[in-house]
Amino acid sequence: MRVICPVWVFPDSVSVTMRAQNAGINTMDELKIHNSQTGRKETFVPLEEGRVRMYVCGMTVYDYCHLGHARVMVVFDVVSRYLRHVGYEVTYVRNITDVDDKIIRRANENGEDINALTGRFIRIMHEDAAALGVLEPDLEPRATTSMDAIIAMIATLVDKGYAYQGDNGDVYYAVNRFANYGRLSGKKLDELRAGERVEVDTAKQDPLDFVLWKPAKPGEPSWKSPWGNGRPGWHIECSAMSTQCLGNHFDIHGGGMDLKFPHHENEIAQSEAATGEPFVNLWMHNGFVKVDEEKMSKSLGNFFTVREILKNYRAEEVRYFILASHYRSPLNYAQENLDNSKAALTRLYTALRGLSPVNCPADNNYAQAFHTAMNDDFNSPEAIAVLFEITRDINRIRESDRNRAHELAGCLVALGAVLGLLQGNPESYLRGGSKLQQESADHLSDAAIEAMIRQRIQARADKDWAEADRIRDSLESGGIVLEDGAAGTTWRRK
Repeated sequence: MRVICPVWVFPDSVSVTMRAQNAGINTMDELKIHNSQTGRKETFVPLEEGRVRMYVCGMTVYDYCHLGHARVMVVFDVVSRYLRHVGYEVTYVRNITDVDDKIIRRANENGEDINALTGRFIRIMHEDAAALGVLEPDLEPRATTSMDAIIAMIATLVDKGYAYQGDNGDVYYAVNRFANYGRLSGKKLDELRAGERVEVDTAKQDPLDFVLWKPAKPGEPSWKSPWGNGRPGWHIECSAMSTQCLGNHFDIHGGGMDLKFPHHENEIAQSEAATGEPFVNLWMHNGFVKVDEEKMSKSLGNFFTVREILKNYRAEEVRYFILASHYRSPLNYAQENLDNSKAALTRLYTALRGLSPVNCPADNNYAQAFHTAMNDDFNSPEAIAVLFEITRDINRIRESDRNRAHELAGCLVALGAVLGLLQGNPESYLRGGSKLQQESADHLSDAAIEAMIRQRIQARADKDWAEADRIRDSLESGGIVLEDGAAGTTWRRK
């Protein structure tokens, strides 16, 4: 099925400030976002009042999603959620690369059809994203269904003198014909040439020129073009898909720090040369993922897929772990950090236990502090700190002022929703466990735990303290924590 991105027409509407105020959101603090191109935080002003157009580089679908992919999905999911929360209408586009060298190589290794390979991993990617609480993007174009736009952009670049066909049939982008190449990454052409160590492709006019179109090889997928049957290079795909879906000039372009150069640099050069317009107002890049303070890498043997991580930790714990670090900071994957995330969520859900959240007054100190944090370049760690302030106050007045406790619970759930957290049932979270825990041979069922708790209650009534302690110790050895309170005994899994 072809994916055609619409041409966006923006009708008149009330301002984002007015809509935010109608929702009771404090707009005194302006939203400031770190622009990777300028290296500083800038007040966010969208091109169209009240509307945001955002493009994020998505997955190349030939393998399972790893933690780096998860970070990109979660980070920009929160960006999209927050922009909508404060009143913007957002068009969020996240593409899928479903044809490139890695995909072709993997399909050949597996001896399977390329469409079967990409279809399977697209489904798996969607399952992983949904597990992590990532909302679907508004548009999800694929390279293979955007070929007309890709070929049209390459043709424009050739016509304008920014691209040429080499003796080997490849179509190249001529980097030295684009003024200010390197302004995103801060790299200079002369310095890049001096550092060029790979063997020079004699078909290129300049060693830094990059491929826009490749001639077809036997057994590879190909499309008809003015330069013969072939397929696109990677960089041109995103330029064509983003401008096709969002227009020549849009608000935010995001992705991982590893894409800043050369991919995003090349996107700027291609897009602006083809359209004659500015490409993107603001660039956002999330930081690298490390494992025990070393960069995550298959070669180092410290490479973790989302599915591997979700065997030991629940998806919300992984999402919390990602958001507990600022999106521009390195994210260090370590068991201790995941365990801390689990403990933190346990504390938050425990505060909600036994309460019925009611509408939270929008104009309150918690909401204002939360928005102040998020308006400062989406500072999720500081926003999470506000959630713990609410938790502390719930625990302080839980028994003395139940109405206020229910109200604070409403605040905790409402603000947590902006981060995609705390939307589950507290009992389900506290009584749940990781996939490995649920599959272990000594896993105690809820019914078995409840039966042992009743036995313990009877033993305490009979003043058989030794038996009561024995049952408690037996449950604890099975990973069950009992909590005795005025309302009776509750339990949770470690």
